[in-house]
Amino acid sequence: MNRRTILKQLAGTTAVGALAGCVGVSETDSTQTPEQSGAEGDDGGEETTAGAETESAGPSGTFTLWHQRAEAEKKALEANAETFTSETAHTAKPAEIADLRKKTTSAIPAGQGAGMFDWAHDWTGEYYQNGFLSDQSDQLDVDLSVYTRPAQEAVQFDGATVALPYAAETVGLIYNKEMVDEAPETIADMTAIMEEYHDPENGMYGLSYPLNAYFMSAWAHAFGGYYFDESNVELGLSNEATLEGFQFILDNFAPYQPKDTGYDPQAAVFLEGNAPFAINGPWFLGDVRSNDIDAGIARLPSPEGDAEPKPYTTVKQLYFTSTLEGDEATAAASRAFAEWYTTNTDVLSANAEEFGYIPVHKELASSSDLPEAVQGFSESVSLGTPIPTHPNMGDVWGPLEDAFNSVKNGDAELEPAFTKAEENIRSNWE
Repeated sequence: MNRRTILKQLAGTTAVGALAGCVGVSETDSTQTPEQSGAEGDDGGEETTAGAETESAGPSGTFTLWHQRAEAEKKALEANAETFTSETAHTAKPAEIADLRKKTTSAIPAGQGAGMFDWAHDWTGEYYQNGFLSDQSDQLDVDLSVYTRPAQEAVQFDGATVALPYAAETVGLIYNKEMVDEAPETIADMTAIMEEYHDPENGMYGLSYPLNAYFMSAWAHAFGGYYFDESNVELGLSNEATLEGFQFILDNFAPYQPKDTGYDPQAAVFLEGNAPFAINGPWFLGDVRSNDIDAGIARLPSPEGDAEPKPYTTVKQLYFTSTLEGDEATAAASRAFAEWYTTNTDVLSANAEEFGYIPVHKELASSSDLPEAVQGFSESVSLGTPIPTHPNMGDVWGPLEDAFNSVKNGDAELEPAFTKAEENIRSNWE
């Protein structure tokens, strides 16, 4: 299951405006073909290289970078590529792909993929085991220690470095400043405000919160539970602590939401000014701003006791594909751009300011000068849990959601539903 399935099919579908990230919810028009989006020919087909030697940088090359960014981010990436090309002996060619999952899994095995593609870290294990990625450990000039520890771990698999990281993301608490003076620190404080505004008969709700597997992970992990332990390839959906987290959602959030907990209906109530709170990610901020909502961002509030919300986090990265192997000019160009893009603090600061990207470059990640929105999400990232990169994780999302929805709709009890979900997942593994 691809990552946008986690954030979109699990989250519902929505157009999220300028700040939807490569790991956000918004996609290009699903009717657009790779050919229409520049996926083939000069901008998206097999790599071409200039092959000229330079005295200091080795062979100069041309590489294509496949991505699935929203419009504003696409334009920023294209501007970055132009700057890089003008300042180096290499040529960078970003190409927008309508269905990146489909394109990478079909073109790369055929030797026709781009040198790099832009996506989150959750494809790392599956793609590396399938031979889609190239280990560039010995050729990189950047030391991974310049990135945060989770980012360092995200770009590696079985000792191979298959990407370089540039940002992180997760969900946090977004609040309407016209309704809420300051972010609540506890669930009890949040509940008091939700109760004040919740009036479904008049179209008002206490909370906007898509109840999908990715968004719910904060509470499944809060009490010591887990979805999937990739170290032991072990499921934890029916674990007592995990079930406590699911029940916490049903008790504390579901009563204050619209009945349809899909992404679009939940997003709409906040964007229309009909809810004081939303639990969502940086990709949502474009729509928030385009609807003229003065919003604050904060970490998720804490339950009583020692529990802390630990949402799944993802790391955005530039992947090196197996098409680089045997083509040193393209490989050199791809590495040079990845190193430049992921360590250039001007580029990273602009991404944080304009798109809410959470820096993983240590110098910026610890900075007190980050925009307010980025700081709020950054606090949630610091508490979060990286999505497992193990290939088996892809089979967890669907059965998990089916089980939760059956309980939420009153069709099943909590423990039996998730025990059955685990049985379904294991059968898929077999």
